[in-house]
Amino acid sequence: MDTNKKRLFTSNRNETVRLFKNPILEYFSHIHPATPVVVYSPVIIVTFYYGVGATNVGMSILMFLLGIILWTLLEYTIHRWLFHYEPTSDLGKRIHFLVHGVHHEYPRDRTRLVMPLLVSAPLAVGFYFLFKSIFGIYYLSIFSGLVFGYVCYDSIHYATHHFKMNGKILRFLKEYHLKHHYNDPNSAFGVSNPLWDYVFSTVPGKKQFISENQNS
Repeated sequence: MDTNKKRLFTSNRNETVRLFKNPILEYFSHIHPATPVVVYSPVIIVTFYYGVGATNVGMSILMFLLGIILWTLLEYTIHRWLFHYEPTSDLGKRIHFLVHGVHHEYPRDRTRLVMPLLVSAPLAVGFYFLFKSIFGIYYLSIFSGLVFGYVCYDSIHYATHHFKMNGKILRFLKEYHLKHHYNDPNSAFGVSNPLWDYVFSTVPGKKQFISENQNS
């Protein structure tokens, strides 16, 4: 597949596209949507437990909440300035398509809606040691909150594309994210929440687009 051409195609079917000729790389570019929950839930529990032991319950809860807030900012930052960076070189366009462009072309691909472990695990390790060097005795609780925020993000993202989300808040999140895909890709960068879109003035307009998969 030529990933260097400007892409206007969007599939609304649950289908995938091959990204790598190497079968091992191709295999690990797919991931079951439950994998982040299964893999990272023990990490969240263990780090929070030892975070409480390093401080106390009250402070650990506050630091856990701080970690969630840090995740929401990281989610927005990565989505807006990394995933939607527009490269000009052929190599840059290829990398961009592999990282995020494929999701905009195949937004209902069930196997590529959450981040592969080959990407998320090294990032998690990196943030673990970064937080350890910055936050002192509070780093475990903050890291626990960050990972919890990430798991929520992945789960919400999958749900917006494949579940019928009832209730005011859940339906809002679904419609909000679908506006990013079908109305304006330069707005609504927050997936798990719209907080930083309000801060940075990237909230989408009031026009609603009802895609063919919105009520699925």
